[in-house]
Amino acid sequence: MKRKHLIPWWKTNLGKSETAKVKEVILNRYITQGVITEKLEKRLAKLLNIPYVVLTTNGSTALLMALVALGIKPGDEVIIPGLTFVATAQAPLLLGAKVKLVDVECKRPLIDVKRIEEAITPKTKVIIPVHLNGRAADVKNIKKIAAKYRLKVVEDAVQALCSQNSYGYLGTQSDIGAFSLGVTKLITAGQGGFVVTKDKNIFKMLKKIRNHGISSHSNPLPKCDTFGFNFKFNDILAGIGLSQIEKVKEKIQAHKNIYNFYKKELQNLDYIKIINVDTTKGELPLWVEAVCARREKVIALLRSKRIQAKPFYPPLNESAYLNNRRVFKYSKIYANYGIVLPSGPGQSREDLRYIVRILKKVNFNISPKFKLDISAIK
Repeated sequence: MKRKHLIPWWKTNLGKSETAKVKEVILNRYITQGVITEKLEKRLAKLLNIPYVVLTTNGSTALLMALVALGIKPGDEVIIPGLTFVATAQAPLLLGAKVKLVDVECKRPLIDVKRIEEAITPKTKVIIPVHLNGRAADVKNIKKIAAKYRLKVVEDAVQALCSQNSYGYLGTQSDIGAFSLGVTKLITAGQGGFVVTKDKNIFKMLKKIRNHGISSHSNPLPKCDTFGFNFKFNDILAGIGLSQIEKVKEKIQAHKNIYNFYKKELQNLDYIKIINVDTTKGELPLWVEAVCARREKVIALLRSKRIQAKPFYPPLNESAYLNNRRVFKYSKIYANYGIVLPSGPGQSREDLRYIVRILKKVNFNISPKFKLDISAIK
């Protein structure tokens, strides 16, 4: 029986606590970036055990600010994985830098460390590993490569808030980390992002970059001594973030429960395989991702039952404006078969059971190519 209500691919809950906090902020006339933003920055710093946090407009801006703080300029090169959301590429492009793509691993859609050195040239300045969907990129060995070639490392942890490996929280283990507080993230402010660092000088630079490069507002005129723009946050959204952060433990558990439910229920199906997120080591699955034979047919079937699902990102080497036409085998495999199933801490168990029942009814022949392509992933 088809559901009367739509099951969205992402669902989270905002309720009375967020409403009350926003009301409190407005009644106290905290509108623009101010004391509530500072309070959220301190809470995020405590949450991630990192000394410096700078809130900004979104995760994409966080990446851009990180690169500005490291001095990236036209002609520089920045290394990123071939499979990631396009914002990872657009941040360096906005600064006139060139993006160098590296294929992802066969077992995980994360940058393949073994292929990074072949992409390095005298113009390379930064490596951006992406902790896609909470999976931990190999930051330890990436930092070794960076040290060898005197490069900087910016962790794209936009999808990895509160995800961990044996060294601590992802996004906090290199020069700079970038995070998101967008609506489809663990903690949402509706919009928003932030940058983290352990380096006090980088922190000071980030704060200036966020406000047009102004380091002082003292009379007679503001002092602008570096490049920047209006990347400021605001206290109304910070109020939502403060309410959300109070629920972080239950949100984390909800994400784990949903991931484990899908993994258990779908484990015996031949046409769809959950892409592993190692929750035993602290990785936190933001979304539930799988590789799926005849993906478009499956998405259409789910849509007919009022269930949303979405395909993976296309591989970046297929974006003409990046001017990188090399073949990236595993980026292509994940892009061809990857599917995001309905996720988010607001999904009801009843809806999840319904989704699984529909998926278990799917029946079609699986091509030998699909079996071959995903043999290394399983």
